[in-house]
Amino acid sequence: MTVRSREFNFGMPWESLYGYSQAVQAGDTLYVSGQLSHDSTGAFVGAGDFELQMRTTLGNLDRVLEHFGATRDQIVETTVLVKDLREHFDTIARLHAVYCGDHRPTSTVMGVSDLALPDQLVEIGAVVRLDVTH
Repeated sequence: MTVRSREFNFGMPWESLYGYSQAVQAGDTLYVSGQLSHDSTGAFVGAGDFELQMRTTLGNLDRVLEHFGATRDQIVETTVLVKDLREHFDTIARLHAVYCGDHRPTSTVMGVSDLALPDQLVEIGAVVRLDVTH
């Protein structure tokens, strides 16, 4: 059996510079690259404001889901990378729980020493099953 794949990009310069896609669908599984806090033009949002970065990052994850006709309930795994994890853990936990609602995907949260952009404090990737219904 052959599995088809589809890619999605926001059209940001760093996608071709780094050589990656925002998401790749392989069969019924959608692999979402780490999302970060940027607007539709690629400008970074929320320097020094962790909660704003987290909300904007989750909003960008929603944009990817929407492109594939997926919902938050179809997320089976999130990976959250955070600078200064101890300082931001309570905010991460609260906003992740609100974002997921009653749905509970698996999740890995890791503290990291640095992320791609100088002011970036959080990055969130996901695995989504498009064949999951609730």
